[in-house]
Amino acid sequence: MLKEPGYYEISGLAYSGNGRIAKVMVSADGGNSWGEAALDAPVSSKALTRFRMPWRWDGQPVILQSRAWDEAGNMQPTREEMSIERGAPKVNVPVTAFPMGHMNVITSWAIDPKGEVKHVYA
Repeated sequence: MLKEPGYYEISGLAYSGNGRIAKVMVSADGGNSWGEAALDAPVSSKALTRFRMPWRWDGQPVILQSRAWDEAGNMQPTREEMSIERGAPKVNVPVTAFPMGHMNVITSWAIDPKGEVKHVYA
């Protein structure tokens, strides 16, 4: 919950099973524009990497997203990209139902004018 408009830090964890995280991009407009987040050291191979980015919330509704790349150039897919590659997921199907055993799509978070945060599909 955001109490009021102002400055906040967007923070999260990125991971790749193929190596080190090379960069994380963050969007505060549902993926229309992106900015590069800072990575906290150490950035180790096949380990969680913390990312951070300052952000000013103006009190309007927004969709926050982050997208990670690893050192091999692998990019975290959108939900649409994953569906095209692996087939559309069925509702309430465990992640083990996917051929590679996981669903690593971009996760979206909506913030409404009251500052309430919810997971959404965007």
